[in-house]
Amino acid sequence: MEFDVTVEIPQGSRNKYEMDHTLERIRLDRLLFTSTKYPADYGYIDHTLGRDGDPLDALVLVGEPTFPGCVILCRAVGMFVMRDEKGPDEKILCVPAHDPRYGGVQDIGDVPEFDRLEITHFFEVYKDLEPGKSVEGSHWEGRDQAYAEIEEARRRAAQAPAPGASA
Repeated sequence: MEFDVTVEIPQGSRNKYEMDHTLERIRLDRLLFTSTKYPADYGYIDHTLGRDGDPLDALVLVGEPTFPGCVILCRAVGMFVMRDEKGPDEKILCVPAHDPRYGGVQDIGDVPEFDRLEITHFFEVYKDLEPGKSVEGSHWEGRDQAYAEIEEARRRAAQAPAPGASA
């Protein structure tokens, strides 16, 4: 399964950008309070709704950072599962769908251990200095669980009321 990921934050950035879906523009949300930097391009999978009420988060392993608003055709290789101050928060780990550098990366076990450790460390500490924000517990799941979560997030998005519709 291939899908589009819209990049909000390029790899190596401390700026936390978010798509303002009302304005259809990228907005600077904040500068990370810690000295950590995003370990991969970070954004969301189009036409999904995560359990946190936002589009499903995605990390894309890229050789070079892209830019906010860039759309990358991807495939999933795993899923990082964590809990923050708002509740469960899944992040789909992806690679560019047709990049030969990632042809051998098919499932989470194919991602170098150091890369997984770096991503885990980032998400465990990136909110440490922010008042009212927290991260507790995290673990990795494989490609099949990632695709199951994407399908569930697509169902949630399809069943969600249209923006501006009254409940």
